[in-house]
Amino acid sequence: MQEKHTPRTRDILLIASVIFGMFFGAGNLIFPIQLGQSAGSNWILATLGFLVTGTLVPYLAMLAISVTKSESAYDLAKPVAPWFGMALLVLIHLTLGPLVATPRTAATGFTMGVAPFLPESWQGIGMIIFSFIFFALAILVSVTNSRITDWVGRYLTPLFLILIIGVIIIGLLNPMGDLNQPVASAYQSTPFMTGFLDGYNTLDGVALLALAVSVVYAVRGLGYRDQAISSTIAKAGLLSIMLEALIYTALIVLGVASLTQLKLADNGGIALMQIIQHYFGTSGSILTGILVILAVFTTAVGLLSSFAHDMHLIFNKISYNGWLIISSAGSFLTANLGLTNIIKWSSPLLMFIYPFVLTLIFLALIQRFFNGAPIVYRLTMLFVAPMALMDGLASAPFASSPAIANLVSGYHHLIPFASAGFGWILPALIGFGLSLIIWHFQKRA
Repeated sequence: MQEKHTPRTRDILLIASVIFGMFFGAGNLIFPIQLGQSAGSNWILATLGFLVTGTLVPYLAMLAISVTKSESAYDLAKPVAPWFGMALLVLIHLTLGPLVATPRTAATGFTMGVAPFLPESWQGIGMIIFSFIFFALAILVSVTNSRITDWVGRYLTPLFLILIIGVIIIGLLNPMGDLNQPVASAYQSTPFMTGFLDGYNTLDGVALLALAVSVVYAVRGLGYRDQAISSTIAKAGLLSIMLEALIYTALIVLGVASLTQLKLADNGGIALMQIIQHYFGTSGSILTGILVILAVFTTAVGLLSSFAHDMHLIFNKISYNGWLIISSAGSFLTANLGLTNIIKWSSPLLMFIYPFVLTLIFLALIQRFFNGAPIVYRLTMLFVAPMALMDGLASAPFASSPAIANLVSGYHHLIPFASAGFGWILPALIGFGLSLIIWHFQKRA
C-alpha cells in the first residue's frame, strides 16, 4: 500500500466513524438522559462538566497515545515503572473487560432490548442465550483489526447514527416540556463538579487509553505513517467528539424536558425507554431494542479487541484469539450476574482509576517540557495514589461501615476538594511541582 502523508477527507470521516462506533455505547445513551433528569434547571453547568470527562478527556487520551507513539496504555505508564505500567494496563482492561464495561454492554442490551418482550419466568434463560450469542458474534467481528474498521466504521455506526439522530430530532422538535425543572440534591450546589464525575460512568476516558491503540492500527492500515498518523487521529478524533458532544447535549435536554410528563426514573435506561415510548407508542420498545443492541455491540467489539491486543502484548504465551475468548467468557459470566450488581461496583473502581488516568494523560501530553523524566512521573503518581485509594473507598458500597466511614470523614476534612471527589488534584499538583524542582537540579548536577 502506498504511504500517505496528508490525511484525506474520506479517510478522516472513516476513522471518525470508527472512533465514534468503538466507544459510543449504551452508557453514552443512558447516562446523559439520567443527568438531564437529575440536573433539571441546572443542566447547563452539569452538561459542561459531563462533556469534559465524556468528550475532552477521551480526545486527549487518543492524542497522548498518538504523540508518544505508544503501542498500549502500558507504554504510556511505563515511565513511572514497568510494574506500574503493567498493573495499570491490567486494571484498565479488567474494568473495560470482564468486570464492568464489556459485561455491561450485554446486560444493558438485554435489559432494554430483549427483556421487555419476555415473560418474567424466561428472563434468566433469555439472558444466558442472548449474552452467549452476543459475545460469539463480537468475537467473529473482532478476529482482525481490518474487520473492526470495516464492520464498525462502514456499517454498524452509520445505522446506529440514523436511529439515534432520528429520536433526537423528533424529541427536540416536539419537546415534552420546558427546561425549568426540579433539581436533584447532588446538582443543587455543585452541578459542574457532579456532571464531571458523572462523566466517569461513560468509561470513555479509560476506554480511549486502550481503544486508541486499535485506532492507530486502523490508521496505519490506510497507509499513513509517523506524523500523518497523529494528524489523522487528531482531525478524526475532533470530528468524533464534536458529534458526541452534540448528541450528549441533545440527550440531556430530552432528559430535562421529560420531567414535565414523566417521573424521575431509577436509571437512565428506564428514562430513555419511557421517552422513546412517549414519541413512538407501541413501536417504541422495538426501536429501543434495535438502538441499544447496535450501540452496545459496537462498543463490545472495540473493548474485546483492545483487551486481546494489549494482554497478548504483555502475556504473549496466550494468542490474540485466546485472549478474545478469555475476555468474552469472563464477560459472559459477569453479565449474567445482573446489571444492578455490575453498576454497583463500577463507581469505586472508576473513582480509583480516573485520578491515575487523568494525571497520566496530562503528563504524556506535556512530557516534552521535562524530557519525559521518570522522576516527574514517579513523584506525581506517588502523591496521587493514596488520594485515589481514598476516593475509591469513599464511593464503595461498604463505605458506611464505621471504620471506613471514619477514615473517609477524616480524608474529606483534611484534603481540599476531597468531599467533592477531587481530593487527588492538589496533591498531584504538589507532586508535579516538587518533581520539576528535583529534575531541574538533577540536570544541573
